[in-house]
Amino acid sequence: MLGQAEEIPTDARIPSRYSPAELTTAMTAPRVSVVVPTLNESRNLPHVFAKLPSWIYEVVLVDGNSTDGTVEIARQLFPDVRIVGQTRRGKGNALACGFEACRGDVIVMLDADGSANPEEIEIFVDALVEGADFAKGSRFLEGGGSSDITLTRRLGNWFLSTLVNALYGTAYSDLCYGYNAFWRHCLPHIEIDCDGFEVETLINIRVARAGLRITEVPSFEEDRIYGESNLRTFRDGFRVLRTILRERRRRQPRPRLVSADEAVISDSVAPAEGLV
Repeated sequence: MLGQAEEIPTDARIPSRYSPAELTTAMTAPRVSVVVPTLNESRNLPHVFAKLPSWIYEVVLVDGNSTDGTVEIARQLFPDVRIVGQTRRGKGNALACGFEACRGDVIVMLDADGSANPEEIEIFVDALVEGADFAKGSRFLEGGGSSDITLTRRLGNWFLSTLVNALYGTAYSDLCYGYNAFWRHCLPHIEIDCDGFEVETLINIRVARAGLRITEVPSFEEDRIYGESNLRTFRDGFRVLRTILRERRRRQPRPRLVSADEAVISDSVAPAEGLV
């Protein structure tokens, strides 16, 4: 387990609107929202959606103006999918829009290219139910791995992970991996304000600085099934480095408390802006 957080009472981790019975249900069988950012991923979605656990509460697909029928394919595969349009460009903005639309107790970040295995969602949720606030996927734990990462990216990831661990007192083994899950109460601590692939590093730093309980879980990264990644190793690596240094200068904000009206315990939730 990572970080230096003190024990947080159960009733502080789940919105206060829950009754004792609802608290028990949320902790043992939380409603899971899966956020899937997409940009022209229509050929990959059948592979990804086929492996989604049947018990998830909702899929929130955030689309960046795809031109290949991604949204239409998503609706055919998963009729109850919730479609959210991005307000800007980039993965960071996509996740911010998706998080805002989620109604579940737990939020899972899942790539649409087939590289992350949806069947692993159960492992992440188990880690949260067992006491973590934030479950971080790692390709470098026993049981994890990657058939996609290049030597250059591996070395860059090691350098950036080492730097973050030294600066922030964490023990991340895989900083630049975007398969994560967390309780809804983490959202006020994250406050995404970047647009690119550096979003994963930003989230990892901010949950650590907030003193949240973080645990890493093993995950295996497959090759992208179809299409080409939008990730650019050196360009995005420098953006990650800039984010790491910038966060050192950022004053830790006081998190905004989630009101009872915002604590999602029923289905009567107004759609987020951009929901279509």
